[in-house]
Amino acid sequence: MKRAYAFSCILALSAILGGCGKDESRNATQESGASASQAPVQPGPAASDTPVASGGQERSALAAITKAQLPGEAAETLRLIKAGGPFPFGEDGVLFRNTAVLLPQHPRGYYHAYTVRTPGSADRGQRRIVCGGPRKQTGDCYYTDDYYASFKRIAE
Repeated sequence: MKRAYAFSCILALSAILGGCGKDESRNATQESGASASQAPVQPGPAASDTPVASGGQERSALAAITKAQLPGEAAETLRLIKAGGPFPFGEDGVLFRNTAVLLPQHPRGYYHAYTVRTPGSADRGQRRIVCGGPRKQTGDCYYTDDYYASFKRIAE
């Protein structure tokens, strides 16, 4: 009986002490310059007037952008997607998992990501186009200029 009571007390103390300081460690992670994948997303300027409760974009309220409003490099990326390539980067066309659920939900394998060149950038930059559905089709595509933190639906 004493062992069960002692075990219960230890378990309860572990749960209490384990939960203490979680907010401090989260703030320390933000202040120490953690990578974007580790730090919580800070809400940016809203793409629409719809309030967002979770700090991310509301799925049904994605802003739209026309092809004419896209940077010229994005129009070139769309052309390459329709042609099936060749793409300038080996990572183009890879699976986009939509783990943050910023895009409408679909089964795994639906979305693929493509680089939009950024003039003057020494690397791939932050601009991408993510398209859903069969390859070579651009009817369900989204543009991001902040490395998947927000999206705009590309209007046909």
